[in-house]
Amino acid sequence: MRFTMAAAAICLMATSAVAEDWYPSPFGAEDQAGRSNLMTPDNTMAAASLIQTGNVISLGRVMEAEMPLFGSRAFALRGTGGLAGGPLAENNIIWMDDFLATEIGQVGTQFDGLGHIGIGGKRSQFYNGFDAKDVVGAYGLKKLGIEHVKPFFTKGILIDVAGLEGRMLEAGEEISVAQIEAALEKQGMSADDITEGAMVAINTGWGALWIEDNARFNSGCPGIGIEAGEWLAEKGVAVVGADTWPVEVVPNPNSNLAFPVHQIFIPQNGIFIHENLATERLAEAGVYQFAYIYSPVPIKGATGSPGVPLAVY
Repeated sequence: MRFTMAAAAICLMATSAVAEDWYPSPFGAEDQAGRSNLMTPDNTMAAASLIQTGNVISLGRVMEAEMPLFGSRAFALRGTGGLAGGPLAENNIIWMDDFLATEIGQVGTQFDGLGHIGIGGKRSQFYNGFDAKDVVGAYGLKKLGIEHVKPFFTKGILIDVAGLEGRMLEAGEEISVAQIEAALEKQGMSADDITEGAMVAINTGWGALWIEDNARFNSGCPGIGIEAGEWLAEKGVAVVGADTWPVEVVPNPNSNLAFPVHQIFIPQNGIFIHENLATERLAEAGVYQFAYIYSPVPIKGATGSPGVPLAVY
């Protein structure tokens, strides 16, 4: 049976209050895959039909120690300080290894899983209403690990808000639904092009600061707020990404709220977030619809994943 988002979308109200009816998930009370369940053969075939030229654009940024990192997160790559092995055998084979110390799914171009964000209070909960005690573990998540997420091959849509405005947006500048619709119209599209199971990528221009001005990049960012977050959730999207580190506006216009769109997307709707995308590459190429291809690294118990999403058109 086709999952109808218009009937089943569960969203926050446009206030600081959390709706009481956000679980169980429409995919079942034990579901741990969220809207990756929408990755059906029909969605795959529809996405494949968007491939007209065979060109591929990588939306991932190079992961390196110089990249901007949120808070005190770290990225440290170490070689073996010499050969890891060899010479061996008559052909004298030698080899190198490396060691990476980082928050593996929460640096660089990153994909937020369903165990990354929850809703605290008298009863702290995560996606599908799972109690924190059943999710949180010292050696990885006990539920909602990234290994449960299904691979993505679906329709991707660029919303070039920077192109609409003719400039890079500013930190704290909230992107409205009206702006999204205007950007789509400028691109020769409409809101009807955002179909169930789609991935939406938002270009704000903020990515121009990447490594060039890390302090400013990390100080805040433009992005969507509650209004646009709820609107996209109701459209049935599976993934929302942007060229910023949280996708949503920071600081939030309501100083009493912190990352409310993360809560709308992840725990309440099972929508995944793809952060620090190189969306300017799509904008520069004038590519507004594409096949979004991405499979998270299935690290058992991880809250997120690195990896390179591809836009094929």
